Formats: sequence, structure tokens, C-alpha cells
Amino acid sequence: MDTTPAHRLHRALTDLMRLSGLLHNDQQVLGHPVSLSQAFALDELDTPGPPLSQQDLAERLGLEKSTVSRLVADLERKGLVHRERDPADRRTYRLRPTERGRQVRAHIAELFRQRYERWSAAMTPDEHDALMHGLSALLRAVRDDPPHPVRPRHARSRHTRGGTRPWRTTEDSARRRPA
Repeated sequence: MDTTPAHRLHRALTDLMRLSGLLHNDQQVLGHPVSLSQAFALDELDTPGPPLSQQDLAERLGLEKSTVSRLVADLERKGLVHRERDPADRRTYRLRPTERGRQVRAHIAELFRQRYERWSAAMTPDEHDALMHGLSALLRAVRDDPPHPVRPRHARSRHTRGGTRPWRTTEDSARRRPA
């Protein structure tokens, strides 16, 4: 079994995503009719200051402009965001959460806070300190790593032929095959 730090990190992050429900990108977030990306968008939009443009939101979320355009259109259809033309630049839309959008964002934030409280309470103070130290280091490493272009889901590379993923080891694949 692969016990390298990279493999252990991969397993831990995969387990975290699976256990916390993050692999269900089409699932509603904590009972609200929004995806996780939409919840993050509402959080970014419900801030003091001038309303963000779709370009600003795309940059903050690290998403393509076309993806954010569809995301915002869906939030608008749900009555959670209002798009208005920027009077200074008619080509630009400014985004404001509606009152309902603010309520949804606040409720999701409260539910996440409660979840984090439960998770924190299940750890010792030393475990919590170690987690925060480790997460800070991981965030630094991720920020310092140059971004890699995202490939469309249908794109296949030489690494994915035959159904194997570049991060799976031979042992991982062998364990998944029926005997």
C-alpha cells in the first residue's frame, strides 16, 4: 500500500469530500435549492461595498466567465440574485442578492457554522491546533502551486485511458477489481 505523504493527503481529502457530501455537486446545499458553487457565489455577493460584476465574481470564485454567467442566470431564475446594467459601462452587469438571496445565504452560513462547531467540539484542543496549522500549510502550498488548466469532463489524456486515474496506484486499481 502506498504510504507516501501525497497518497495519504489524497486519501484524507477524498474521504473528507465524500463524508461531507461535497462529491454531490448537483445536490442541494443543506436543504436549500442551490448548488455549492451557488452558495459560494451568494456569499461573495452579500458583502458591503459596491455590487460585483460577473467578471469580479468569476475571479473571486476561480471560475470561467461562461460558467458564472450560467450560475448567475440560475440564481436569478430562483429569485436569489438581481442583475442590473452598470450605468458607467452598459456592457457590464452588476449583481445584487435579493432579500431572499440574503436570507438563504445567512441560513446556509449558520448551518455550516453549526456543523463546524460540532466538528470542532469532537476534537481535542491539540488536534484542533494541529488541524489549523496543517490547513494553513496546505493552503499556502495550493496557492504557491501554479494553476493547471481544467480539462473538460469529456477530454481524455494518455493518463486516463483504460479507466485508470493518474492519482490511483496499481494497488488501488487491484483492490477495486472483483476477485
